[in-house]
Amino acid sequence: MIVDTLANRNLYSHISPRIAKALAHLSETDFSQLEVGTYELDGKDLFVIVNDYETKPREMEPFEVHQQYIDVQYVFSGEEEFGYLPLADQTPSKPYFAKHDYAEFDYQSNKDAAAFIPFKAGMFALFFPEDMHMPGTSATPKQVRKVVIKVKI
Repeated sequence: MIVDTLANRNLYSHISPRIAKALAHLSETDFSQLEVGTYELDGKDLFVIVNDYETKPREMEPFEVHQQYIDVQYVFSGEEEFGYLPLADQTPSKPYFAKHDYAEFDYQSNKDAAAFIPFKAGMFALFFPEDMHMPGTSATPKQVRKVVIKVKI
């Protein structure tokens, strides 16, 4: 996992050309002008999801992991927190669903080991396949516009 602001995006562009393209897109795009939805940057290898939502309490959300894509998550407006825990030897509460590249892990089983990190407008996070993460939470409901770029591994 990597967490930083877009001002430092060039520090991470060497990881892969697709991550470099994703970070450049985040810095060059005015997401206030886009409708909620999915947009292709490079077919299924690189695509953008723009979403507006209200955060939920930790207890209502599962942890998740992905095997086929790296998540580049960016808070365009608002603020939330996300949970993080290394995947290590965790057991999913729901099996991996290949069609949506998603496995789910129970919050209650992992709450004592997880770290919760503030995630504010202008910040991005890279979640790799070994990173369990729980996005979209906060103690009190908050409106968030988040952009997720899915980067094919």
